[in-house]
Amino acid sequence: MTKKLGRREFFKQSAKLGLTAAIGGSLLAQDRPGVGSTYFFEGQLADLTVVTGADYYKSTFKAVELLGGMDKIVAKGSKVALLPNVQRWHPGTFTKREIVRAVIQMCKKAGAAEVNVLSWLGEKNWESTGMTKVLQEEGANLKLVAREEALFKQVKIPDGTAIKDAMIIKELYNNDVFIDMPITKDHAGNKFTGTMKNLMGINFPTHNRSNFHQKDWTTDVNAIRHLDYCIVDLNRAVKPDLCVVDATEFIITNGPMGPGELNKPQKIIAGVDRVAVDSFCTTLWDVKAEDSTQITHAHKCGLGNMDLKKIKIKEV
Repeated sequence: MTKKLGRREFFKQSAKLGLTAAIGGSLLAQDRPGVGSTYFFEGQLADLTVVTGADYYKSTFKAVELLGGMDKIVAKGSKVALLPNVQRWHPGTFTKREIVRAVIQMCKKAGAAEVNVLSWLGEKNWESTGMTKVLQEEGANLKLVAREEALFKQVKIPDGTAIKDAMIIKELYNNDVFIDMPITKDHAGNKFTGTMKNLMGINFPTHNRSNFHQKDWTTDVNAIRHLDYCIVDLNRAVKPDLCVVDATEFIITNGPMGPGELNKPQKIIAGVDRVAVDSFCTTLWDVKAEDSTQITHAHKCGLGNMDLKKIKIKEV
């Protein structure tokens, strides 16, 4: 039986193999929803915001406020797509209800005509996490997409390192703004889930399974490296307009499904730069951004900046 690698052991082996080689490529976002996050936060108060506290609802409002406010991203009359993580219902495995509630309310206050939550996961995931009730109370639409290829759009990735196309939920392109809302946590393969990996939730699940996951993807370093490259390629195809991360309490073992050991930093993190956000999230537990193929490769491909010394961070 192949021995499963621990997080530190895996990252150590990855570094030795030189998994952070740079491969050039431009961000393929010509068909993405959203108004372009390169300018609607111009003059923002910070590049990245971190709010710590036990009231996750208030912390979420504060984190977005410190960026410049939701009205800088959501125009009146726009349609907003949200992607929270409800992959499982164990503690520390799904985006907190209070965080989702706060984001919906901010979008509506900014004048959004619709707030749509998209997923190919089943109703049980939404009901078991209590998310269905929150969406109903806040007047957001839960749009569950059947796992049928016709409901997904092929998006070419000419400069992809590991994959040359993605299969994105077509419904995403009926929206004007896309907000990525993961929970950071452990992962069985690459040991880290953040904003970039969360986008697998809008990619056709069969495409995920057949392209991203090679044999022994939880134990073989090369297969794990391939998974990281696929995640970066997927992020070339789709660029969220805003990332709001649940780092309040999350599993640091037995991910991504859990149950597992919980870490409780009680933090909400918000930002436009996915790479910077994920890089910061690694500081909250025993992961180092410079040892992560996913983060270093995304940085070198120009998807964002992993150097937190060059990021304007506002933490309260």
